[in-house]
Amino acid sequence: IGVGLVGFGLFFLLFGMLLYFDSVLLAFGNILFLSGLVFIIGFRRTFTFFFQRPKLKGTSFFFGGVLIVLMRWPILGMLLEAYGFITLFRSFFPVAFGFLGSLANIPLLSQV
Repeated sequence: IGVGLVGFGLFFLLFGMLLYFDSVLLAFGNILFLSGLVFIIGFRRTFTFFFQRPKLKGTSFFFGGVLIVLMRWPILGMLLEAYGFITLFRSFFPVAFGFLGSLANIPLLSQV
């Protein structure tokens, strides 16, 4: 259920941006993404992830962006969310890029 909610949330966020920052689609995508994250890792772990002392700046920008999108200022809200997302998941990016680099070692995929 959680992966599906996150997937639909990302779809609605992308679709909302493609439709010139439609605030309803972006708000719905934000709500689905956050609820899917809670379903995947649990409420307590989500809360502790977002409210760690070093991540409070990113959390405030991310949730401030969600609030601004819900108040129908989608472009400003998405800019704030993007900065908060990058700040929150800064430590995860090297792991993700390392995983993408290791995809070249898969025999069938390396030929492509």
